Amino acid sequence: MCWKPSGGCAVFDLLGLRRAVAAHGRVARVVVAEVAGSSPREVGAAMLVWEGGQSGTIGGGALEYRAAQAALTRQGLTRHPLGPELGQCCGGAVTLLTEHYDAAAVEALDESVIARGPGNKPLAVQRLIDRARARGEVPAPQLVQGWMVEPVVHPSLPVWVWGAGHVGRAVVDVLAPLPDLALTWVDTGPERFPDAVPHGVAALPVAEPLRAVAMAPRDAAHLILTYSHALDLDLCHALLRHGFGFAGLIGSDTKKVRFSRRLQSLGHAPAEITRICCPIGQKALGKHPQAIAIGVAAQIISLKTRDEHAWPNHCSASGA
Repeated sequence: MCWKPSGGCAVFDLLGLRRAVAAHGRVARVVVAEVAGSSPREVGAAMLVWEGGQSGTIGGGALEYRAAQAALTRQGLTRHPLGPELGQCCGGAVTLLTEHYDAAAVEALDESVIARGPGNKPLAVQRLIDRARARGEVPAPQLVQGWMVEPVVHPSLPVWVWGAGHVGRAVVDVLAPLPDLALTWVDTGPERFPDAVPHGVAALPVAEPLRAVAMAPRDAAHLILTYSHALDLDLCHALLRHGFGFAGLIGSDTKKVRFSRRLQSLGHAPAEITRICCPIGQKALGKHPQAIAIGVAAQIISLKTRDEHAWPNHCSASGA
């Protein structure tokens, strides 16, 4: 069974497909349907191809190049021995499913499990669908008797990013493509955000950011990256009172010590204060905004994959 999309189990990004069709019209979706031996990507990995562009990846290299070239003129299942046919060193074989979508085809797709194939639906496929709907048992993407079965991703991991400065923008740019994250981005005014906010990110301009804390789910992950140490401290204070699944604060070891003292003076117990991870990310990667973003993103992903049901309540930043 597949319980952790960000931990390696691919899912059908229906929202992403809808956006691509809305923007480009006819879109081809190429998905890895089956793998034998070694391969660049796992079953369920997919890319979208339209006239003049593409997004996503099935592993790069010759396989992806040829699949993208043929995507808009080919449909159905095709098998590709990576070594003999494409000269790739993986040594395995990959079966691809190529499908074409327009607005009507996208609207006809299921919202939980997408299953399609030739002829009558096999009983094994119907059982997977029934278990998903009745018990919440999400199936792994797989090819079953010629039918491709894929669970649909629904953003379910709330991540709140506080601050739209250089680091906040870099962090959002890195996290936004991850389909299982529901991103809310907060700053003091609309002028603080870039002209083009990434798809799927909810920008929340609010003159007094502390008032937005009450809107956050109590199990959300928070990344505090504002321009102001005073605002950072106020957000830490507010989040400790509100509750959170994870909280990461940009800064230094010195900032961590000072904030800890201030938060204790505000009535918070040391055990609760230590739940705030500071510094966040991986110090060894450096201080460039994109380097910080890479470390923060890796931390968020690793935190989630350690516990498939909830954010851990402790800091385990490798660079702290």
